[in-house]
Amino acid sequence: MDARRVVTGHDSGGKAVIVSDDVVAPVTLALLPGTEFHELWGADATVTFPDDGSRPIAERYFPPVGGFRFTFFTIPPDGGAGVPADLDLDSALAEFDQKLPGLAEYLEADDPGMHTSATIDLGVVLSGQATLELDEEVKVTLNVGDTYIQNGTRHRWSNTGDVPAVLAVMAVGADHRNVD
Repeated sequence: MDARRVVTGHDSGGKAVIVSDDVVAPVTLALLPGTEFHELWGADATVTFPDDGSRPIAERYFPPVGGFRFTFFTIPPDGGAGVPADLDLDSALAEFDQKLPGLAEYLEADDPGMHTSATIDLGVVLSGQATLELDEEVKVTLNVGDTYIQNGTRHRWSNTGDVPAVLAVMAVGADHRNVD
């Protein structure tokens, strides 16, 4: 899925203007077939106005304290194609780190998909059905229009539905004594 992104800003006289209207293609990874990440907007520091609408610096997948990220996240149905048998794991891991810098550092090697980030995530399910799993296999299924606020808790996502689930997510960097 491509996502249209319209960005406003200010001209030299301070008047509101459209500065870009483009399509954002998803980031896809060999290691996660069917999963898509749309990095729509973000900043690593507080932004100021008026501005020219240029995309701020957002170097890593998760924002630092004071930063934010706005993304779409697509979760394929469980039991999909899975990782190809002939996948070159070293190349796939390098691709993961190159396309989504820093994300892999948060993933638990011994419990696939589980992670904890120093963020508050505000999300809404746009299509499909997504299952949020917390510690001790606590699970909640979210449907279209359902929202969630993820307060830096350990979690993973899955999709027990039969179509991809698309979530819009706003992540805000937060102090978290248990996460670097």
